Amino acid sequence: MGPLPWLRLLVPLGCFALLPPPPGAAEFSPSLDSDFTFTLPAGRKECFYQPMRKEASLELEYQVLDGAGLDVDFHLLSPKGETLVFDERKSDGVHTVETEDGDYMFCFDNTFSTISEKVIFFELILDNMGEDGQDQEDWKKYVTGTDLLDMKLEDILESINSVKTRLSKSVQIQTLLRAFEARDRNIQESNFDRVNFWSMVNLGVMVVVSAVQVYMLKSLFEDKRKNRT
Repeated sequence: MGPLPWLRLLVPLGCFALLPPPPGAAEFSPSLDSDFTFTLPAGRKECFYQPMRKEASLELEYQVLDGAGLDVDFHLLSPKGETLVFDERKSDGVHTVETEDGDYMFCFDNTFSTISEKVIFFELILDNMGEDGQDQEDWKKYVTGTDLLDMKLEDILESINSVKTRLSKSVQIQTLLRAFEARDRNIQESNFDRVNFWSMVNLGVMVVVSAVQVYMLKSLFEDKRKNRT
């Protein structure tokens, strides 16, 4: 199945980049918020790696947008190889874990399906990655005379961080709404095709039944007596 036009709305909003992964896997750079949409072929399993820091937070949300059954197996493994989350044949899920240093692996498994590929959307939200503290230190290098201001530097930074958090949350909600809209539209189009197909089948059956009834009624009134000579 080729790329669907409505899936172009779901381009990654974060600035993550795909780094050289191990065979059969992909890896994301430590951006704060990123999302991705991909096609998982039938009988295949795709894994991704996300490097994390100690005492940070990793939140992952996924949805199956297209494919028979709208389901997929999901695995989340720690850097030690321990299974943290396992979802069996789910259409969506949201998981949050407190992390340690190392690469976390999450996989989407479609090996149970032999003919149906799946279109999957997922979003990563990383908290406490240590970048905000560095930004605050950079701010302090360029600010002097803060004692002359009515508002302290900490108050300014708090306000900016609050606005940044709310904007990020708004972008996240809009992205999820687009994902829900894409999945609902796909379901509606699938139902529309099914209704059209069975309507044509019913119409064909009605035409055949009508023809048979006309033939049988006509045969009842035919004079089958033979004239004797």
